[in-house]
Amino acid sequence: MGILRTIIWVFLTIVLVLFAMANWNPVTVTIWPGQVLDTKLPVLIVVAFLLGSLPMWIALRTARWSMKRRLDSSERQLADLRAMANRSTDPAPAPASTPAPVNDIPPSPLDPQ
Repeated sequence: MGILRTIIWVFLTIVLVLFAMANWNPVTVTIWPGQVLDTKLPVLIVVAFLLGSLPMWIALRTARWSMKRRLDSSERQLADLRAMANRSTDPAPAPASTPAPVNDIPPSPLDPQ
């Protein structure tokens, strides 16, 4: 899949370079009255594309960040639930039998008090 992505990027780069070479003409852009910018047409097109894609890139990053937070929270809750389920299904350890202390021998009924 990586080789296909590389081929597509190389193809797009070649198309962009051929377009830039064919249209390397100076263009005068009036930004606002009194402000004039002289640039080449391909540079203007690339800058316009990047400025246009910036809001969508920011929206994508924000959505990915939000989804990552939600996924991390869900994974933590799932791990907690699994830990609680493991504790409830594990058999409780048998109580250890402790020997009776030596000093607590019950008195004999024949012993005088």
